[in-house]
Amino acid sequence: MPVPARSTTATDRKGYSGAALRTFFRIAGAWNLSVAEQMTLLGVGARSTFFKWKKDPNTVLPKDTLERISYILGIYKALQILLPDETAADEWVKRPNDAPLFGGRSALDRMLSGQVADLFVVRQYLDAQRGGWA
Repeated sequence: MPVPARSTTATDRKGYSGAALRTFFRIAGAWNLSVAEQMTLLGVGARSTFFKWKKDPNTVLPKDTLERISYILGIYKALQILLPDETAADEWVKRPNDAPLFGGRSALDRMLSGQVADLFVVRQYLDAQRGGWA
């Protein structure tokens, strides 16, 4: 669900925000993420904001948050393609990984750095693994 570059207005972002949040929360459930992990991945610091979004996802998300969700959705999709066993795909993010990118840590550890760039790097890695664009 990449957000088109032209989508800069609040009206444009509102069209994506509800579906993006609902999808994110389904992925977070499949990955068994804690509230703190979800907040970090979304780039939200205030618990009140997080729970407001969770209660009513029909809000206007910041561009940064939409970008983060887009990368997470891409990571989820790539894993479903690479690992057709849904359980294995969902558990992969928490497993230690020997690839140089992860240095023995999990992809989730890398993604929880809080930087959008780390979400991008994990997605790029998975896309390259499945032979997609890198």
